[in-house]
Amino acid sequence: MKNQIIDNLKQYGQEHLLTFWDSLSGSEQRELLNQIESIDFALLAHLYQNRNAPTELLTLANRATDPPAYKFSTVTDPTPCKPRKSVSVQAAVSAGQELLRQGKVGVILVAGGQGTRLGFPHPKGMYQIGPVSGATLFQFHFEKVLAASQHYGCQIPYAVMTSPATHHETVDFLEQKNYFGLRKEDVFIFCQGTMPAVSPENGKVLLHSKGSLALSPDGHGGMLAAITKKKENEISILDRLRQRGIEYLFYNQVDNPLVRICSPEFLGYHLLSGSELTSQVIRKRFPTDKVGNIVEADGRLYVIEYSDLPEEIARQTNSDGSLKIWAGSIAVHIFNVALLDRTSKIATSLPFHIARKKVPFIDIATGEIIKPEKENAIKFERFIFDLLPSAENAVVVEVDPPNHYAPLKNASGSPADSPETVKRDLAAMYTGWLRKAEAVVAAETPVEISPLFADSPESVMQKIEKGTVFDKPTYLQN
Repeated sequence: MKNQIIDNLKQYGQEHLLTFWDSLSGSEQRELLNQIESIDFALLAHLYQNRNAPTELLTLANRATDPPAYKFSTVTDPTPCKPRKSVSVQAAVSAGQELLRQGKVGVILVAGGQGTRLGFPHPKGMYQIGPVSGATLFQFHFEKVLAASQHYGCQIPYAVMTSPATHHETVDFLEQKNYFGLRKEDVFIFCQGTMPAVSPENGKVLLHSKGSLALSPDGHGGMLAAITKKKENEISILDRLRQRGIEYLFYNQVDNPLVRICSPEFLGYHLLSGSELTSQVIRKRFPTDKVGNIVEADGRLYVIEYSDLPEEIARQTNSDGSLKIWAGSIAVHIFNVALLDRTSKIATSLPFHIARKKVPFIDIATGEIIKPEKENAIKFERFIFDLLPSAENAVVVEVDPPNHYAPLKNASGSPADSPETVKRDLAAMYTGWLRKAEAVVAAETPVEISPLFADSPESVMQKIEKGTVFDKPTYLQN
């Protein structure tokens, strides 16, 4: 068997992967063989050979303009947007509510990341972020889906994407928590794929250990392949959602507890504009802000990474002084199921991007583990926003960070996107809701509102009496 595997690997120059084969146990050999068989070595060779090819997006920057956009009702910035067609807030909310009542909306949560940067060696969704309750990120998201299901009288299916590093712990955690009130049959947990890390010098796949490859998740764009993958004797997750009558999928990532899952207003803009893919954006704080830039070029929408956007173009302004390239992606989308189904059948729908990283590996000559001090490997990833140019009538919706976006990315003590700043932003939003309901919240007093109690200032008004005083840490829940 070893000789046959070597013959297969030789045609791609990867026979070194069996260097330690004879020292492995039977189970270790089987695991290594499974990993090898899962790799498309022809694709890997093609990606490596074209690793330095200029990306097509670089040529778009010179003709990029601002995308067709709507403003979410909470946005106060007066800078005008250019909508594809006029849609009022009331019409959007009404249309979105009707989609939810009809049971046509499902939700995808991308939760493959670990809390490594937080010093938390577990799935990031298990991190406790509630400013008063200590609720985990998973609890925030699951309770929002449950609240929407209860409010609109439907069973919203929840598809949760993990990674190989987080899958089993995520499954165990959610089972222990009884899916935070959702029915087990409404939760679909699936695992994204992986891609091997390769040496930049020769394209050879790195070994993580003597019996395993250096593999990493294939990016959030791996969602498309994972959700349409058909396992033996099973239909794909996407087909299961279609069988339930789902036509639209709300998408968000696990690190943002402020996201308004299944927002009727957001859904309504998507539906009434005739869009197949609608993305939430924030207005860039300054020209070189480190966010993906959503732009329009040749009648299609694209994302240009901040590192690929020439500074002279990033600094261009309109006559009113506002930035021409202003829309920063925050990884919140609505997809038509039909778009995902169509693009999953086209190999080039989601191109691979390369990233240069530090990856520990086994030295083939010595068998020792090497922990590099500088970048030593190329990783390949796909990004789900690359579906934008494939989508008909794609649009964006501008949202304001205080009400929509507070991602948990950095370790405690960092000046932004840290546990402290996220808890502060959550408490500030809930304080604003209570004060809008004419409650009195003492200064520096943290408050928190469960999605099952209220999901907006308007719903808080219906439950809190005017003049109610909050002078100690308070968690409002059902």
